[in-house]
Amino acid sequence: MLSRQLHPLQVNPRTNEPFLRLPSPFERIIITPPRDADTTAVVEILNDPRVNQWLQGPPYPFLQEHADSRVAQQIAVSSAAFQELKDADAKNPGGPLVFAERCPVTCIREVQPDGSDVYIGDCRMHRCQFDNLAVDGREEERARKIEANNAKPLGDPSIVWSIGNYLAPSHHRQGIMGAVCNAVMHSWAVPRMNAKIMETYAYTENRGSLRVFEKNGFELVETLDEWREVKGVKRGLYTLRWRQEAEVA
Repeated sequence: MLSRQLHPLQVNPRTNEPFLRLPSPFERIIITPPRDADTTAVVEILNDPRVNQWLQGPPYPFLQEHADSRVAQQIAVSSAAFQELKDADAKNPGGPLVFAERCPVTCIREVQPDGSDVYIGDCRMHRCQFDNLAVDGREEERARKIEANNAKPLGDPSIVWSIGNYLAPSHHRQGIMGAVCNAVMHSWAVPRMNAKIMETYAYTENRGSLRVFEKNGFELVETLDEWREVKGVKRGLYTLRWRQEAEVA
């Protein structure tokens, strides 16, 4: 039986894997939990300069050992998220939907004509780390904001969330990432995490990410022309913010 707490996720009847399907015209795109087999595709995508140059975290070159560690950690996080939902369902079967700390499905896949699917990217929500404050002289301010934000209980509408993503270059400029962000935000983050405030960041050279977030209702609120050096390159940073004004206390 499908757990009520998985709503609005569907479950693949063949594999028993939960997933979120994008609406038309992107119904061939689904978002699922991470899998052990993803490491090969992750190495390929995160080694591509068209992707890696826009990401703070992944090293370059991105090695198999990096992928093994990254995917294992993501599987653990996703499994814990599903377990929390299962525990809530067991504690109160048929009860109201509980708030979640994260979205348990994060891996973007394209379904093929034969029913198989191909890993093409990642999109995940997390509590904001206030990257715009990661500059000399603002370390304590940033630490205070992170601590205060992390201390807020699930469901608190004043929690500031953030969204991060990447997509295989083979699927760039097709509207896929904008649709993925919209689905994650409005199908899961808003109803299941009570997300009312989101803040995200993009390098000033990354106009593609800027457009994706602006199309999803984010407003550009700050531009730091000289933010910090990342992987040997001095970067500028956009700060973008989304709010459900009418629903924020």
